[in-house]
Amino acid sequence: MESNGIKEKTIKVEGSTVHLLETAGGNGRDVLLLHGMKFQAETWRGLGTLDFLASAGFHAVALDLPGFGQSPAGNAGPSVVLRGVIKELGLAKPVIVGPSMGGRVALEFCLDNQGLVGALVLVGAVGVAENRQRLADIKVPVLVLWGGDDAISPLENGHLLERELADCRLVIIENAPHPCYLDHASRFHRELENFLQELS
Repeated sequence: MESNGIKEKTIKVEGSTVHLLETAGGNGRDVLLLHGMKFQAETWRGLGTLDFLASAGFHAVALDLPGFGQSPAGNAGPSVVLRGVIKELGLAKPVIVGPSMGGRVALEFCLDNQGLVGALVLVGAVGVAENRQRLADIKVPVLVLWGGDDAISPLENGHLLERELADCRLVIIENAPHPCYLDHASRFHRELENFLQELS
């Protein structure tokens, strides 16, 4: 199914069925969008992020992690599924965008599969402190976005990433809650596009 140039598809990877949304065309970098605990791939369509990235010339894919949205739970863990999706879709070192729970998935995937990742965009990521001993191992460029009023993942986690990561820029959105990208979509899109343009 396709609407506004966004294709909806289901693929099989590592024994798991994965539902995703994919923008048509786009000669720019591949961008892989994950989601938070209470959200799904559809969130990125509703927010306008998929259309925004497509209009800026990027190829974007938003997926439902196993057990979320329209992807049934499977036996394979998130990192195994991400590896499969990147291979199946032929993504070339995608920029992985991960808010909250998706940030933890993106962070841990990069730690174990750095050769498959072009860059990270972490938005109010959880699981930062738990991985602090390994953060210095990440060498890809990282954009860190945080809501100044985040009550779920403290702003200190953003500062921790800024201190430990080799190539990191921290952007704090003042007076914004945990899902700062939802409340300040235009600011989020602007910061994301600037980061992607700098990478190109």
